Amino acid sequence: MAVAGNEAEIDSLSSLEDRINRAVELVTALKQQNEQMAAKLKSAELERDAAVAEARKSVDELESLRNERKQVRTRIEKLLGQMDLLSA
Repeated sequence: MAVAGNEAEIDSLSSLEDRINRAVELVTALKQQNEQMAAKLKSAELERDAAVAEARKSVDELESLRNERKQVRTRIEKLLGQMDLLSA
């Protein structure tokens, strides 16, 4: 009987050891996945920041072109007004 009880304890300890080893492997794998996901997130954030910077640059260029267009329109309107005065 003592031998059977001892074997049961050994089997129980062996089972517990296997479960602990699997848990350690799982935690290690999850840590690696977490590091990979963190790297992917950082890369995506850098891409996003670059895209935002490019969009802001495009908006600034567009605004500059609109301002230039407004100035040209004003100058042309003045010239047309002067031509009307000459022809009158």
